[in-house]
Amino acid sequence: MINFDADKSRNLLLIRYSGRVGADETEQGLEQVRSGLAKLSSGFRLLADLTDLETMDPGCAPFIEKAMDLCNHKGASMVVRVIPDPHRDIGLQIMSIFHYDGNVKIFTCETPAQAKELLET
Repeated sequence: MINFDADKSRNLLLIRYSGRVGADETEQGLEQVRSGLAKLSSGFRLLADLTDLETMDPGCAPFIEKAMDLCNHKGASMVVRVIPDPHRDIGLQIMSIFHYDGNVKIFTCETPAQAKELLET
């Protein structure tokens, strides 16, 4: 499952992955990413939380890359990822190199508390 939330007051897009995530779900999620980005201003921040992710189909990669492109085009300033287990990193670091401008700050945290601290600074 993927949950999306755009917090306009904090200029923050939240994406939370949980359980088993398939390609169809990530493809359908692109519309929710577009909708959330429409509510935010350039310079927004993105929080991607993989804390409760069990598995992700490799077929999700093209849709995640497209979401990265959408966020980059909208003007993301910071990407914070919560990945408690390095084995759950589905290649996001490598994809980021190709889909975000060099001025986008990218952080990976082990806990939601660490991500919260980064986002509050």
